[in-house]
Amino acid sequence: MGTATSSMAAKFAFFPPNPPSYSVSVDKTTGKMRISEVDEREDVDVDVLKLSTKKGNDIVALYVKNPSASLTVLYSHGNAADIGQMYHVFTELSVRLNVNLMGYDYSGYGHSTGKPSEQDTYADIEAAYKCLEETYGVKEEDIILYGQSIGSGPAIEIGTRLPYLRAIILHSPILSGLRVMYPMKKTFWFDIYKNIDKISLVDCPVLVIHGTEDEIVDVSHGKQLWELCKEKYEPLWLRGGNHCNLELYPEYLTHLRKFISAIEKLPRPRNVSKQSTDPLELPANTTDHNKQKPRANTDHREKARASTGQREKYWLSTDSREKSRTSIDKREKLRRSIDRPTKARNSTDNHPERARNSFDRFGDMVRSVGLCNVDCMKQTAAEV
Repeated sequence: MGTATSSMAAKFAFFPPNPPSYSVSVDKTTGKMRISEVDEREDVDVDVLKLSTKKGNDIVALYVKNPSASLTVLYSHGNAADIGQMYHVFTELSVRLNVNLMGYDYSGYGHSTGKPSEQDTYADIEAAYKCLEETYGVKEEDIILYGQSIGSGPAIEIGTRLPYLRAIILHSPILSGLRVMYPMKKTFWFDIYKNIDKISLVDCPVLVIHGTEDEIVDVSHGKQLWELCKEKYEPLWLRGGNHCNLELYPEYLTHLRKFISAIEKLPRPRNVSKQSTDPLELPANTTDHNKQKPRANTDHREKARASTGQREKYWLSTDSREKSRTSIDKREKLRRSIDRPTKARNSTDNHPERARNSFDRFGDMVRSVGLCNVDCMKQTAAEV
């Protein structure tokens, strides 16, 4: 049954660039691996890695180092892209947001071995996460997961198993694979990336970014996931934004910067008692297993999170952060504001020229690589 599900899902969901946009070579002088076909930045230190997954595949990953960073982003990219196309986005985000950043290719993408499947992407993000912990000494409470489009699936899945995770960013996320094609009220066994059923199990703060004119994944996906979050952060609904161009809007980086800054100011979730078993080691059928049983082993997490004091009071508008810490009532106001199209942060009609100019380099960089992380599910569904 699981094999049939994986095979069916692969027909609808995965479109790795063919051929890959990059190649991997070894520098004869340093012995280090490098990504070819990209213009490397001299001011950025990037490690190229090959990581083994528990599914037996070797995936290619990039680790962008920022010496002044206190937080690390683990980035799961969208469909129809690989880390060669994402290279400049990764390095630019690391510099602009002052974070370390790890990005990785899914099995079957780029020069990662194997074939892509839902379960393989879960194994892929586990391998990347463990590399951060074991190779770079990054702690769980200093990691922010970033899931773009189909990448929201592995990000949310692993997010349900990390009780001390710092935060999650969802960029044009999907409710589930089938819901991209059909507006369904019921989840079927053969569906993939059942984010709609998992997001309420994530305990950390969640930021959702989505374009209002997304022709691939309707903005209703992002809005519903935001409503289901336990710890909501002010979302960013980019008016006129589609599935492929949100990075071009000045508000995109502005909002991310405010989110990262706010997260840094919060008390760190205290991981005082590691579980005796690895939280990432779950049954193979992670899509359908009963989440409540393994989560019972982390009953202490509520007490640990309670120690952060102001966390519940924090998740209000970034523009009134100081006042929000003394008034939790405004949180309800934020929830009600989600559908108000006139809200300043939901509109791109009045960009200050100064702000636009400050992001021109980033926008030009995104345009230059022709980046389009499109989930081609709708087109494929029509052909099958």
